[in-house]
Amino acid sequence: MKTVRKACLNAAGIAALVLLYGLFSLSANIWQPAAVCLCLFGAIGIGAVPAVANYQYTAWIITAVVAAMVYPGAFLKWGSFDLRNKWLILAVVQMVMFGMGIQMSLRDFTGLGSTSKGVLIGLACHFTVMPLMGLLLTKVFNFEPEIAAGIILIGSCSSGLASNVMVYLARANLVLSVTVTAMATLAAPFLTPVLMKLLAGTLIQIKFINMMMEIIKIVLVPIGAALLHDYLKRALSPQRRKVYIIALLCACYLAALPLELYRIYESYFNEAALLSLEVFGFMIGAFLVGAVYHQLYRSLPKVDEFIPYLSMFGIVYFTAVTTAAGRENLLNVGLLLFIASVIHNGAGYFFGYWLSRLFGLDKNSSRTVAFEVGLQNGGMASGLAGTMGKLATVGLAAAVFSPWMNISGSILANYWRKRPADDSTTESPVVADRV
Repeated sequence: MKTVRKACLNAAGIAALVLLYGLFSLSANIWQPAAVCLCLFGAIGIGAVPAVANYQYTAWIITAVVAAMVYPGAFLKWGSFDLRNKWLILAVVQMVMFGMGIQMSLRDFTGLGSTSKGVLIGLACHFTVMPLMGLLLTKVFNFEPEIAAGIILIGSCSSGLASNVMVYLARANLVLSVTVTAMATLAAPFLTPVLMKLLAGTLIQIKFINMMMEIIKIVLVPIGAALLHDYLKRALSPQRRKVYIIALLCACYLAALPLELYRIYESYFNEAALLSLEVFGFMIGAFLVGAVYHQLYRSLPKVDEFIPYLSMFGIVYFTAVTTAAGRENLLNVGLLLFIASVIHNGAGYFFGYWLSRLFGLDKNSSRTVAFEVGLQNGGMASGLAGTMGKLATVGLAAAVFSPWMNISGSILANYWRKRPADDSTTESPVVADRV
């Protein structure tokens, strides 16, 4: 594999020379494919360079953005099939969140008792600093309403697992990190719609209940399936048997829906009740998926190692689709959006750290809160934009902010790793090993 990466690195060098020639000769037929090849080969090749190997995933995100900007048509439709299809986007985002859930554990919630002060500070900072900073940036840069709403949206989303990885690399308080991530994820279905209604309600139409239900489908349903799998890993045979019986009943229920059951629902229930029943159906499906996936895991124990790669593929997919859909808007405001992402992300690190210190947290825990506040769940933001049918506008902020968050998080984590805090917090070996 190392030989392949080195070969790709050489190919990237050749593509860079071709790109320069194409730019100087003003030949789009030369520089456009060369730019894509440079990013593609570079994304593979940097794995051979230890100093930048940690940025390989970010390089794939950049490759998706460049390819979608150069050849937008290839990422919008395949024949008559629309790659922005609402249900496809939902399925991809659920796959991403399932991959996130696989990296979580029911034990993550047990850290609440020992880190309650840090968790409260982390959640308070996360759901105040970032949405308010997003609102401020929309006023400063005067973005169009839907693009502005996207900035507020990503600021109002929960933190993602990237924060756990960065905290682990920085050797900060990992127990606090996974607990804040878990609790922020649980709080998102309520707090994100509230913040969007308050801060972005004048920019786009926000249907509170609908958004809450969408977040449950996007976030809690797939993570719930993953946590059921985690439960089954440690469950005794009688407990597993009960779960499989319930899963069989879930399968029967889902099979009955397209036959006649849903038509009966439509005859007797109003729109709000039908929406609740739809979410209930997703939860039933999550239970079934969790049980089936665990059976797959028992046959192929290494499957857990591949799921995060599927999540990465999912993020690359909707980054490319969002970029292609919003190409014209990006050409107009892309630079301003990038500047906004740097300020927004930096503000999260700054206020997360210093507010934590102000409220009495130690340096290591304050570093952890800085990551929890500064790093948002871009997948959740993209998924919500997709369900709204506004990938080209509301989804743009997530497409621009996410790559920068990965880059800045890696830089800050490595900086703090080389400068250990003098009041380091002991981490849970179980959690550290899992990350």
